Amino acid sequence: MTNRKLIGVSAAMAIALACGAPESKEIAGWDVSDETSSETLDHGSWQQILDAYVGADDMGVNLFDYAAISASAADTAKLGDYLDYLQGLDPSVYSRAEQMAYWINLYNALTVQVVLSEYPVDSIKEIHEGVIPNTGPWQDPHALVNGRDLSLDDIEHGILRPLWRDKRIHYAVNCAAYGCPHLLATAFTAANTEELLEQGARDYVNNARGVDFVDEDFIVISSIYDWYTEDFGNTEESVVAHLTEYADEELAARLDGFAGSIDYEYDWSLNAP
Repeated sequence: MTNRKLIGVSAAMAIALACGAPESKEIAGWDVSDETSSETLDHGSWQQILDAYVGADDMGVNLFDYAAISASAADTAKLGDYLDYLQGLDPSVYSRAEQMAYWINLYNALTVQVVLSEYPVDSIKEIHEGVIPNTGPWQDPHALVNGRDLSLDDIEHGILRPLWRDKRIHYAVNCAAYGCPHLLATAFTAANTEELLEQGARDYVNNARGVDFVDEDFIVISSIYDWYTEDFGNTEESVVAHLTEYADEELAARLDGFAGSIDYEYDWSLNAP
């Protein structure tokens, strides 16, 4: 992989301050479910798209082939139809397990559609409707559910994070950046969400995008653990403990008791081949 643009800790903090690393704040009205419901949602179309266009590079990072799907009228229509299907549903009539998969898949599919709407771009941050450049599309409304406009930030920070309070959500939603956790090649369902959350955490922590030892006293970790430190315990020690929990045996041994320096980086270049 070449021409990847890294954003270090100072730039990352500037972005967080300028754009606001959004806090987890519940949007009223979405915490309604029917736990007696056995109805399931059909994410088959999204799975077909993932099967066709997600593939790993030589660093083990999942990429999405925006160029290829742009050339397929049938598959861009399939993506649009899937998003129309999701937005035509009332999430409140389903169980919370179905809802979690619903919101994660909606977020990820919407993100792909947003990128395709402006493709080719070098970074999703180039796509925005506001007056501040390079702030990205996350605060722009992109979905209409139950008659309510929703942005990507609304879905992640107003619904998923506050209602489920699960730090692993950061490994499930994909922001179309190379530095982001994987766009997993499997669609979320009520049955597989727990497995995929665990997989997403392990995949990220054990890749250099998540944790990279410069030497035994200095590590570079993802800016996600800086921007959303509240979700990981609010201290560097708690972040390292979280990383150790999901690290493989060799990495966990190096992280155990780590008390050195930590820097943060994030690569905003598009997660495309």
